[in-house]
Amino acid sequence: MSVVLITIVSLAGLGAIAAMILYAASKKFQVFEDPRIDEVEEVLPATNCGGCGLPGCRAFAEALVKADDISSMNCPVGGADTMNAVAGILGKEAGAAIPMVAVVRCNGSCEHAPKTTNYQGAQTCAVVSALYGGETGCAFGCDGLGDCVTSCKFDAMYMDDETGLPVIIEENCVACGACVDACPKNIIELRKKGPKSRRIFVSCVNKDKGAPAKKACAVACIGCSKCFKVCPHDAIEMKDNLAYIDYEKCKLCRKCVPECPTKAIHELNFPPPKPKVKKEEPETTPAE
Repeated sequence: MSVVLITIVSLAGLGAIAAMILYAASKKFQVFEDPRIDEVEEVLPATNCGGCGLPGCRAFAEALVKADDISSMNCPVGGADTMNAVAGILGKEAGAAIPMVAVVRCNGSCEHAPKTTNYQGAQTCAVVSALYGGETGCAFGCDGLGDCVTSCKFDAMYMDDETGLPVIIEENCVACGACVDACPKNIIELRKKGPKSRRIFVSCVNKDKGAPAKKACAVACIGCSKCFKVCPHDAIEMKDNLAYIDYEKCKLCRKCVPECPTKAIHELNFPPPKPKVKKEEPETTPAE
């Protein structure tokens, strides 16, 4: 037998032995994956937005399959229809998710909070916030460079050229929370949509005391507590010179709105208030 043939046979034998070893190892260390994960992933929207709290739809599908109870788990993009489909696949019960929407808690427009400096650096809110307080006198307000808009995958936001603030397109918002995470000033919040999409919230996050806050922005919350005192539902909390309305407790009575001296409390999608009609006093005829 020639040297070449011996070499070929030896290599073939070694290859066969190695293949058998690898096959045995793969069987021994094989990781079982529940086939339902693929089924669940197929009904998810495949946006990988992270709104469920996990890095993507695949990770969410795995978590759903492993969970004993999925009633508290929700896909904000797919909504109730998607979660009901998932529940059907897994034989579990889906919870009733509360519809949420993003709101911008800053009204410091160019008119209300004029610029005091002119920033010339990298045009991102993250960089501006890392360097200094911003171009206006309010260190808590929107930087206006649109990191939130860039983060949104659903065309649910845009920057208003007139005000310099982000605007939420409600019908496009899926409450994924990407804009919330992208804002370095924490001015964007997910709140309950409310009946007929009606919401009331304090559009300010300035924690300065009244006078400095009002000086920096004409429509800032000054911590006067007037709204807190008139709320009949204990829905308003005063903390760090700032009022906050708890959307779980708020009954949308609107009693707080006219009390705010700076108009920092916003009411969305309400009909205009009815004008108060003064009762006419009956005419009295002089006694003869």
